[in-house]
Amino acid sequence: MDEVIRKAKLAQKAGRTLASLEEQDRSRALRQIAADLREHDKQLIEANALDMDGGREAGMSDSLLDRLHLDSSRIHNIAGAVEHVAELPNPLLSAGTEWERPNGLRISEVRVPLGVIGVIYEARPNVTVDITALALKTGNAVVLRGSSSTIHSNKALVKLIRSSLEAAGLPPEAVQLIENTDRQLTDSLFTARGLLDVIIPRGSKKLIDTVVEKSTVPVIETGAGNCHLYIHEDAEPLLARQIAVDAKAQRPSVCNAVETFLLDKSWAEAHFSRFVQDMQLHGVTLYGDERAQQLHAAVIPADETSWSTEFHGLEAAVKITENLQEALDHIDQHSTKHSEAIVAEDGQAVEQFFRFVDASTLYHNASTRFTDGEEFGYGAEVGISTQKLHARGPMGLEALTTVKYLVQGNGQKKGNLPLSQED
Repeated sequence: MDEVIRKAKLAQKAGRTLASLEEQDRSRALRQIAADLREHDKQLIEANALDMDGGREAGMSDSLLDRLHLDSSRIHNIAGAVEHVAELPNPLLSAGTEWERPNGLRISEVRVPLGVIGVIYEARPNVTVDITALALKTGNAVVLRGSSSTIHSNKALVKLIRSSLEAAGLPPEAVQLIENTDRQLTDSLFTARGLLDVIIPRGSKKLIDTVVEKSTVPVIETGAGNCHLYIHEDAEPLLARQIAVDAKAQRPSVCNAVETFLLDKSWAEAHFSRFVQDMQLHGVTLYGDERAQQLHAAVIPADETSWSTEFHGLEAAVKITENLQEALDHIDQHSTKHSEAIVAEDGQAVEQFFRFVDASTLYHNASTRFTDGEEFGYGAEVGISTQKLHARGPMGLEALTTVKYLVQGNGQKKGNLPLSQED
């Protein structure tokens, strides 16, 4: 029996116990995890340092190293997110829709855990804690498969989490980490139907596509973030430039950072020089179409791959569009349906943008950097779902639940079949 199957079975058994516990017990365990994260931050940083050293030796990019890095501030922020999740209202068994049928049957819809959640993710140890916190709060067990580049960090985090669960009286087996870094074991996750109830991939487009194509377990698809910012012809110049800088340079390694700027021709003719200077101030390299190159010598010629690249760094593509429709057509062709934004004062243009663009989250006069579970008030997130079934956008507690129906009756029957003998 390989590690995946063995640990999935342990998680499934522990998950049944976890789901039967009172909500306050699970929240108490989360507060224990948060306290232990703060208390043991030095040990976690030491484990993370091994991964950071390995990443540098392997030539990992600065943006990926940034995702991998843990320090005391980040660990304390992660602990704060866990506490936030502990205090959130729990959707489980909440009073949902209730109704009565003409035959007297009383039907109510309640939320219940998905069961055992498999998560495959890359280079972000905070995901280990975020997903675990959301899963535990909603009564789900979790089987985690991080990348080999984060193995020391993830082992230390899961060891701490399991110890916290045991101290709080919850089954530690509800949280499992696949520690063998052999990639073939990932295939076992894809086919663990009956043990895993759902798989959630977080990472590159290549990883997500592989999971979607190979998995026989249902998948909640979290998409890559080829996000666009369109600046309309009447956009207020200073506001547009501030939003553009934030959306690209505030933290360029994350999936909600903008990768392509679409600038209306008339706006660009008046303000492109300042726009480029803003980007240069923050070290952003711009790859542009012919019109962008003509407007500023610093723009490097773009090729066809530029429009579909998720740079994850201080690089961006820029295209000068004739009008809003050309921008909409470009987004339609290249969007990964994650987050898209428009800066404009024209209400009709905003309405058209919101109506036409198909993405999980759309913005008007705001940075795309807010597509995030914590920013949405969820405490943490499982990921950003870019599909349309079950969940879409930042996935919080409710996304890790499904429904069941409770039907109360007093002898209602569909037919009137006789018994062999009636008293």
